[in-house]
Amino acid sequence: MKRTLVTLRNSKASSFLERNQKYLPILFFTGGFVFDSLTLGRVDRLYDLVVLSMHMSSLTVALYLFNLADDGKWQKTILGRFEKYFPYAIQFFFGALSSAYVIYFSRSVSVSKTASFFIILVVLLFANEFLKKRISNKYLQFGLYSFVSFTFFAFMLPVFIKEMNTRVFIFSGLISLGATLILMTTIYSSSPSTRAEVSKRKLISLALSVYVLMNVFYFFNLIPPVPLALDAGLVAHDIKLEDGRYVVTYEKDDWYVIWRRHSTIFHRNLNEPVYIFSSIFAPTDIKKSIFHRWKRYNQNLDEWVKMQDIGYQITGGRDGGFRGYTYKNNVTEGNWRVEVITEEELVLGVIDFEIVNSSDSTNSQLAKARF
Repeated sequence: MKRTLVTLRNSKASSFLERNQKYLPILFFTGGFVFDSLTLGRVDRLYDLVVLSMHMSSLTVALYLFNLADDGKWQKTILGRFEKYFPYAIQFFFGALSSAYVIYFSRSVSVSKTASFFIILVVLLFANEFLKKRISNKYLQFGLYSFVSFTFFAFMLPVFIKEMNTRVFIFSGLISLGATLILMTTIYSSSPSTRAEVSKRKLISLALSVYVLMNVFYFFNLIPPVPLALDAGLVAHDIKLEDGRYVVTYEKDDWYVIWRRHSTIFHRNLNEPVYIFSSIFAPTDIKKSIFHRWKRYNQNLDEWVKMQDIGYQITGGRDGGFRGYTYKNNVTEGNWRVEVITEEELVLGVIDFEIVNSSDSTNSQLAKARF
């Protein structure tokens, strides 16, 4: 065993790590990001559950080992031979967990609702690279840990208990907060170097701040109500069910518009109904009431006015999302908005469009999609 460790230290891989040490944190963070991007798919799949749980557990262990290394805790043990790799392991698992959340959030077509999380991840990535102490900064460590831990439990708890609502989200946050505080206090009480470097009060305040921030994001609809996500949403001229699949007829947008399938201008013929189609991903066995909230922009009042809520039930588990649609007759010209919301009025996504009455045929602009 000892000969194997000596060989590892003298290998080309070890030499490469020594020469490029200043670039390793970002490489390991990116490595974790890429790994999950290539392997993860849906949060309720057994493989995903196992991988996410292993990432979170390994990150917790790596943080504990790393923070006690400065106190000589692992000297004269087999762990002492690998102390210099602890920071890289932390970087890898931070990157892997962050990428998993991006994958799951990116299932939603509501870019405005997930952009805040993408921004947070990018800021954390660059902050981690440019801070002087980088991952050795204990406030940075536990701030990142609080964030990924909260998101981990917010995804996982609904999958296991087969229920998703505001109470579950709050409970997930409390579990995360408790786990983070236990890790912090364990390291703080076991590591004299940690007690000399940071304030316990500031660490606890940091964890509480992340907890509050995540709840603010949730209740102000800055993130989708995880783990639900809007897979597809579009305004359509016609919807038919054929051989178990929905055939949706819609007006296609210009070829260079790659972030949206349908045109935001809806040319409506006389007496034609307007359809809204949505496909919502939900983990297996989760049942939920979903509503399409139809709104019209009132120019006189300079505000969006709610016209009607039309709802239906979904059951999770379908890989392409649970499909459903609503429609309205006798709609007027103008700007419209349909919010896809839960029964708690949390927004999964928003479909904006403008209705223009037209007697001309729009067949040349029509396309069909199967869901």
